[in-house]
Amino acid sequence: MRQGPDASSARCTAPLDWGTPRPPLPGVRRVEPDVTRAARARAANAEEMSGPNTNYDPVEVSALDPEQVETAVEEALAAIAAATSLDDLKAARIEHQGEKSALALANREIGALPPSAKAEAGKRVGQARGRVGAALSARQAELEAERDERILVEERVDVTVPVVRSPFGARHPIELVSQRLVDAFVGMGWEVAEGPELEAEWLNFDALNLGPDHPARQMQDTFFLDPVDSGLVLRTHTSPVQIRTMLEREPPIYIVAPGKVYRTDDLDATHTPVFHQIECLAVDKGLTMAHLRGAIDAFVQIMFGEGTQTRVRASYFPFTEPSMETDFVCFACHGDPGPDGCRTCGGSGWIELGGSGMVNRKVLRACGIDPDVYSGFAFGLGIERALMLRHGVQGMHDMVEGDVRFSRQFGREV
Repeated sequence: MRQGPDASSARCTAPLDWGTPRPPLPGVRRVEPDVTRAARARAANAEEMSGPNTNYDPVEVSALDPEQVETAVEEALAAIAAATSLDDLKAARIEHQGEKSALALANREIGALPPSAKAEAGKRVGQARGRVGAALSARQAELEAERDERILVEERVDVTVPVVRSPFGARHPIELVSQRLVDAFVGMGWEVAEGPELEAEWLNFDALNLGPDHPARQMQDTFFLDPVDSGLVLRTHTSPVQIRTMLEREPPIYIVAPGKVYRTDDLDATHTPVFHQIECLAVDKGLTMAHLRGAIDAFVQIMFGEGTQTRVRASYFPFTEPSMETDFVCFACHGDPGPDGCRTCGGSGWIELGGSGMVNRKVLRACGIDPDVYSGFAFGLGIERALMLRHGVQGMHDMVEGDVRFSRQFGREV
């Protein structure tokens, strides 16, 4: 008798059911195909996604609410109308038409609407922005017209009125006279020397043979610096420049020293506490009074014209020996005042020029110059006095008050 198949044979030959997943074998990890994983992901996403919102109402977006759009337009129009200047209008434009304005926000929200609602919302916002833009343009035109009209009034130039030019000044006549005096000596081959206005007492007095008891050294005549025993003064003449030159240089010396000097005088018609002097010094071998007279005559003719006569009178100065005063014939009456007299020379026919003389031997010796080998002469005058004599200036006040009209009448040359 034939036997039937055993259990193992039955399991091997049984038909397979491909629709039922088989349990995994022990110790073996089951790997799903990529196609299966993708299908499952699509199924999950399909369950999470919702269908189209066919009931969407654009009124639910607050930025697109017709009432809010109209409110934004009214606020913009009110701000534009209230602008009184172009700067105010610029601020209103930024606030109501800029990127952060309410209308700009509503315009951006249109892109999130469905196609069926975009047309109506776009028309509503576009019309609102157009109204604001038109108001801005109109107000800007008005403000620019007001600005242009205001500028025409405020900056109006009357072309029929003469042009107001900056007036020209003029060099002070004291400076001009000083330059003319210096040029006279420079033309004769002399040099210009300068020195400090704050001077040592020894240079201002002692070296010039002005002893301790000389009246010029009193405080009522000289400006001393505190403390009084400091040995410093504001120079009372330009003679210290001559002393400095003789101490620093070897003869021959021919210098002219113009400059400002100080004395304790009150301001009046003929005196001022600050005035100007010019002094001349010549030191060389064999100089005599004849050389002094020749230099003075040449100077006077340069200043007051060819043929002007001079005369000398004996005088005394501590720093010259012998000393003299020099006069020149009056250039107004030419030495003949007549029966009515002459206001310029006071009826004498002569005008005092200044002091002069041969340099004192003590002064030469104080400066280290041998008086047995060298001799010298010196003379000087006040520049203000030369200006008064040459141009008929009546008083010192005109020279020191600083009125440009006084300087301008002399021009650029005296």
